[in-house]
Amino acid sequence: MPRAQRPVPTFEDRPVEGEKRVLLAAPRGYCAGVDRAVVAVEKALETYGAPVYVRKQIVHNRHVVSVLEEQGAIFVEEVDEVPEGAHVVFSAHGVSPAVVQGAAERNLHAIDATCPLVTKVHREATRFAKQEKEILLIGHDGHEEVEGTAGHAVGRVTIVNNPAEAETVEVKDPNNVVWLSQTTLSVDETMSIVNRLRERFPNLQDPPSDDICYATQNRQIAIKKVAQGSDLVIVVGSANSSNSVRLVEVALEHGAKAAYRVDYADEIQQEWLDGVRTVGVTSGASVPEVLVQQVLEALATAGYRDVEEVETAVEDLMFSLPKELRRDLGECDTGGAARGGRGSGVRGKD
Repeated sequence: MPRAQRPVPTFEDRPVEGEKRVLLAAPRGYCAGVDRAVVAVEKALETYGAPVYVRKQIVHNRHVVSVLEEQGAIFVEEVDEVPEGAHVVFSAHGVSPAVVQGAAERNLHAIDATCPLVTKVHREATRFAKQEKEILLIGHDGHEEVEGTAGHAVGRVTIVNNPAEAETVEVKDPNNVVWLSQTTLSVDETMSIVNRLRERFPNLQDPPSDDICYATQNRQIAIKKVAQGSDLVIVVGSANSSNSVRLVEVALEHGAKAAYRVDYADEIQQEWLDGVRTVGVTSGASVPEVLVQQVLEALATAGYRDVEEVETAVEDLMFSLPKELRRDLGECDTGGAARGGRGSGVRGKD
């Protein structure tokens, strides 16, 4: 992905007590699902030519969207904005069956870039709906992923946004309730909500496996460790990126004296660095590494040149490209995404 066309700011190197340093979280940035989705749009542009349409933002990152727009991608809110017969990519956050049907009715060539981990939640919602269970979906009302999941179990889903709603949500049959969650939430907050729900509904059923995405968990674990030794934490990520916003909250909850989210290095404020000896840096799962490197370049001008990577997991999972692209590219079904993501944290680090 091209380097962001934004200036790297220069800061004053003001004195502080002790030696200045940066603690750089690992894992950070692109996960396998995000990488797969971005590569899917790039491959679609290479294969079919511009324009290729994308329903919603392919991933929640301003830089990624702007770069893909420069390459010929056109982002729309709904499939009825796409010319009949055109190519359209469904974002990594997933869509409801109604969106798929709408694309088919317009004879669109749809490429489903839904993250496989989101697809897993869709399947769970579909199965529980067939079993006529009530589904309490923990997530943010209006988020694309939540809308997509709810669309797989129409009429059987109640969204629980926060712990307060867990105290008031009503169900028809307390003995026939299951919970699911948006994949990009804070692990701690999600389990807090689940615990409150279980106090009210002791027979609440768990999903067959954890819905919180491995990348979300890994990035939160890493920033917890970084935050313990940081005066300031900078999270690179966009405002509509749920997992990036959560990283700021997790950092503050686990020892950081201050934490801010930025899209680009030039959003960092000089006053944030006043009196700060240690800066923690991380990025959300939809953030390309070039943006993190620009933050490190900017911090170096302020004297933060000693960078120590704090690694809590090694990620090595890659997801195959969407089947529609593999078919047209003539690739085998086991082929991975062109670059590969940072993958799953299958090997922990002490």
